[in-house]
Amino acid sequence: MATGKNIVIFGATGRTGLATLAQALEEGYTVTVLVRDRARLPAQHQPARVVLGDARDPAAVSEAVRGQDAVIILLGTRNDLSPTTVMSEGTKNIVTAMKTHGVRKVVACLSAFLLWDLQKVPPRLVPVTEDHIRMHRILQDSGLDCVYVMPPHIADDQPLTGDYTVTVGASGGSRVISTHDLGHFLLRCLHTSCYDGKSVYVSRDYSKD
Repeated sequence: MATGKNIVIFGATGRTGLATLAQALEEGYTVTVLVRDRARLPAQHQPARVVLGDARDPAAVSEAVRGQDAVIILLGTRNDLSPTTVMSEGTKNIVTAMKTHGVRKVVACLSAFLLWDLQKVPPRLVPVTEDHIRMHRILQDSGLDCVYVMPPHIADDQPLTGDYTVTVGASGGSRVISTHDLGHFLLRCLHTSCYDGKSVYVSRDYSKD
């Protein structure tokens, strides 16, 4: 588990990234982010350190990882569903940087589709899922202390509850998790080793709220 409060978030300007960043700052973490555009960071949630660059740039990634106690990976392609290697290339650079700087703990957000038979994944989502599979393999082969978080549909319009179902090694419960609850779980994983090396599905039925 992470023993300190210095963390780097890759993908901090995405939907889940912004929710995770806000909670990390509120919890007293010293947060570094790697972003292409500093203007995408909200004024009310400014990290301690901003490294400008792209996850596909090994030098920028190495600079962001230097001095950290743990890493959170939230790389994505936003609404671009075309074939890509952006996430796996970035993950490879992150793993290399972690080994260089002696950082062992990484919590990575992948996709619940990795818990499915690939043949059952909707065709339009297969290319992105294939890169998530490549990410997963890179992390599995890394020898690092990695948590593979595999959420279902991530909802912007649901609240932070801190009360959700955690299923290891399979999908279960509902098929939705809020960005805020997902961020909450990602940070929770930094405090425990019980999910290291495991694929974890997090969900909640918000209709009961």
